[in-house]
Amino acid sequence: MAVKTEFSDKDIQNIIQDYDLGSFWSYEPVSHGTVQTVFTIKTEKAKYILKYYENRPMKSVQFEACLINYLVKKNFSCPGIVKNSRGKSMGIYRDKPYLVFEFAEGASCEKLSLNRQLLIIRKIAELQNITKKYRPVYKEFRWNYSVEMCMEAAEKEAKKLGTKEAEKKLAWHKRELSELVIPKNLPMGICHCDLSEFAKNVFFKNGEISAILDFDDANYTYLVFDLVFLLAPFIESFDHNTWQNFGVEDNVFDFKKSREIVREYSRYRKINNNEKRHIFDVYKLSILIDCVWYFKRGRADDFYEKKKIDFLNNLGRDGFYKNLFF
Repeated sequence: MAVKTEFSDKDIQNIIQDYDLGSFWSYEPVSHGTVQTVFTIKTEKAKYILKYYENRPMKSVQFEACLINYLVKKNFSCPGIVKNSRGKSMGIYRDKPYLVFEFAEGASCEKLSLNRQLLIIRKIAELQNITKKYRPVYKEFRWNYSVEMCMEAAEKEAKKLGTKEAEKKLAWHKRELSELVIPKNLPMGICHCDLSEFAKNVFFKNGEISAILDFDDANYTYLVFDLVFLLAPFIESFDHNTWQNFGVEDNVFDFKKSREIVREYSRYRKINNNEKRHIFDVYKLSILIDCVWYFKRGRADDFYEKKKIDFLNNLGRDGFYKNLFF
């Protein structure tokens, strides 16, 4: 991780003097994560994590703090927030917000066993069960994944680039969004939205999940959103490096693992028929949101996310449903 804001010993001491953490010993950057500046702090009492938000409004951070406090009360496996001497979760330093977290024991894994994958799927279902009735505060300060949010973000990216290619990509993007069918009564709640690589934000200890980390992208969206991140119905050889090698006549789908993921998830959180029928649309929405993150990548008529959408359109909603649930 590249530290975006440099801190000195004095800076760290100025921050933690507002906490009952004991005498300051040392600090070091955390390599996990790429967006915010994160440090491990050692004091005479314990280790802690300082997360300094480089690009989040204060109320967006308050959304995260309130969510984590709620999850900890529900005994969900995530590091708790250490409150300052005034009982506040969030602090401000140099006009930017920060949170101090308890230190999570354990480590992430680059390669997961099947058992560990199943543990993560269960934990995601648990998160959705816990938050399906949670009413978040300050949710309007998060990018809550929806068609409207995706449209607005794509328009912003196209305007920022200001090129003909960006205009063409935006036109395609809007067209695909307009064809999504997502019922208004689709169950909603909090999704982590950064568990697509399975292990990056998950710590294990003694064969069990010790902590789910980094709720920086968490937002209020369709409950199946975390599930669609995990589905991966495309064959392993089709990815962002090889997609140009595949034509419209090629079979790029392998639903075997996706069906196993859905079955395991459904053991802990029942997916209703509406969700089953329209998981295709939510999955396409997740790809279209990826388009926003990589908006300037590729030509407007030929890029990775478009190829994925094209293959999905050829398969169709009914084909996707049958392959996933039968």
